[in-house]
Amino acid sequence: MRKLDVAVLGATGAVGQRFIELLENHPWFQVAEVIGSSRSAGRPYGEMVNWVIDGNPPESVKNLTVKSLDDSFDSPLIFSALPKEAAETREFELAAAGHVVCTNAGANRMVEDVPLLLPEANADHIQLIDVQRRKRGWTSGALVANSNCTAMPVVMALAPLRQFGVTKIHVVSAQAVSGAGYPGVASLDILDNIVPYVSGDEGKLETEPLKMLGRMNGEQITWLPAIVGASCNRVPVVDGHIVNVSIELAEKPDFDAILAAWEAFRGPEPVPQLPSAPLHPVEYLPQIDRPQTRRDRNAGKGMTTSIGRLRECPLLGYKFVALSHNTIRGAAGCSILNAELLAVQGYLGDFQPMTAKSYAGVM
Repeated sequence: MRKLDVAVLGATGAVGQRFIELLENHPWFQVAEVIGSSRSAGRPYGEMVNWVIDGNPPESVKNLTVKSLDDSFDSPLIFSALPKEAAETREFELAAAGHVVCTNAGANRMVEDVPLLLPEANADHIQLIDVQRRKRGWTSGALVANSNCTAMPVVMALAPLRQFGVTKIHVVSAQAVSGAGYPGVASLDILDNIVPYVSGDEGKLETEPLKMLGRMNGEQITWLPAIVGASCNRVPVVDGHIVNVSIELAEKPDFDAILAAWEAFRGPEPVPQLPSAPLHPVEYLPQIDRPQTRRDRNAGKGMTTSIGRLRECPLLGYKFVALSHNTIRGAAGCSILNAELLAVQGYLGDFQPMTAKSYAGVM
């Protein structure tokens, strides 16, 4: 099968490197273009990248010449790991030029016609692309976002519980240092320490889940009608964000019903069949002291959200702990899964994976 050429914006950064790693040997996509800062443009990727994740840059990209963000690109599909300031206008420019942009950047997540997509939870929000194209006059371009890395485990844990009527949510996070990018938090600030502030993330936690857990209503999303409060903390862990969540549920289900909802959760077809989709999007761990970042962050190749410690909350009714790998499920991995869904639904032009032809137009 012919693979689709893709470009990675911000390819020399930590999340850009995660895109490169996860796309190596992908069955549908191949990295054809890497885009970095002006100081790295014009040089081979292998020379310019300071590889900060495990292993080394794949041989397939080492000799690719780094392009500048202002260049034109040939790849129809673009993954963005840009900083917010660079992403805000450039992502829309690229979409207007006919590229499909799957972004991990936070700049455009809350734009009304941009899907904030987590396929297991809200695959039907992909319909916003049709609205986006019509309103903006785009014929083939699109902009699709994935959420803040800390919102990800919250949404994954709550999506199966929407059936019970989620009305109040309180979240306290313990976020890994990799969420701050590279070089991230200074060692003298994080070693032997917890920092009770992560810039901007509390606001994202109090808004993004409501959009993601909302429902399509004509040409827009009606947000989940719940109240959210959040407190964010940076902790001395390399990868893996934990959230302690308390919730109020209108229907007051028993614990067995909640556990059964998590166990049964798979997401709508064709999501479970996509290459990056884990067998179990959420997995409940019965041990009293799990999930733990070091032991559980790589569940489902980093795409599974691990949940544990379901118990009574004297304030809201229920509380639990959830964990996701912040740079895989919470960043690059989700963007790639989003692109896979776009492919099988026919949003990547004439590219149609052979293994997914029967799923086109299902939703």
